Amino acid sequence: GYVEQLYTFGDKGREAPAAALAGGKGERVVSVGYLALAPSPAELLTADALWADWYSYFPWEDWRGGEPPILRDRIMPALDIWARRGKTADVREARKMRVNLSFGCGGFGWEEERTLDRYELMYEAGIVIEAWRDRETAGLEPPQGDIPGKGDVGVPMISDHRRILATAIGRLRGKLKYRPVIFEMMGTSFTLLQLQRTVEAIVGFEFHKQNFRRSVEKSGFVEPTGESTGETGGRPAALFRVDRAGLKDRAAAGLAIPRLRRPGD
Repeated sequence: GYVEQLYTFGDKGREAPAAALAGGKGERVVSVGYLALAPSPAELLTADALWADWYSYFPWEDWRGGEPPILRDRIMPALDIWARRGKTADVREARKMRVNLSFGCGGFGWEEERTLDRYELMYEAGIVIEAWRDRETAGLEPPQGDIPGKGDVGVPMISDHRRILATAIGRLRGKLKYRPVIFEMMGTSFTLLQLQRTVEAIVGFEFHKQNFRRSVEKSGFVEPTGESTGETGGRPAALFRVDRAGLKDRAAAGLAIPRLRRPGD
């Protein structure tokens, strides 16, 4: 598989955000995060470890079935309330601009790699449960906004771990465009549809099948094996493998990722 150092997290109060919110100094806890890719789940060596779908923590990021209902019905209305509650006109305008940039409104377009921006904005607006948990623990007033039911805006995580996961998702989504890391997640042979579904699972939205196929075939990253599989359920599909020579020659290139078009764009 593939491993890289993601980021060193060392913000004051990150392990005890309640103390930081209350103005306490506390100790600085430094954590180093790593991003690893593998073609199949590795064996779990501890009882409390598990493999989980990252969209259970970030359901608003998954557009593969169209606009996520939780985004349309809950998150965007709550962000609108938060923006309009700014104390001055300048604050209200700045908040609205941040919402538009992060969530692709107002003609800006949805950028899948802004995962962390969206989560941090939701935390500030009090839309995710961690914001209420941290402030309640610190003995502070809750943030402005509507109180979400526990877990109904994504599964919460301890400490700042959902922020760390958002950082990893954004990093991987961006990296697909300039590094061929996606092939670290593929088996020894695969169909182009399997490759497409893997990329879609990462970026969070679907591609045009024929456009994706043409793009990959022209990329020089893959080559046909001369074999086919009937496991797709339809007519036999051609199997491909990674062209290692092509991958080495184009190590600084990635896949062409189209821009997601939101309803009304």
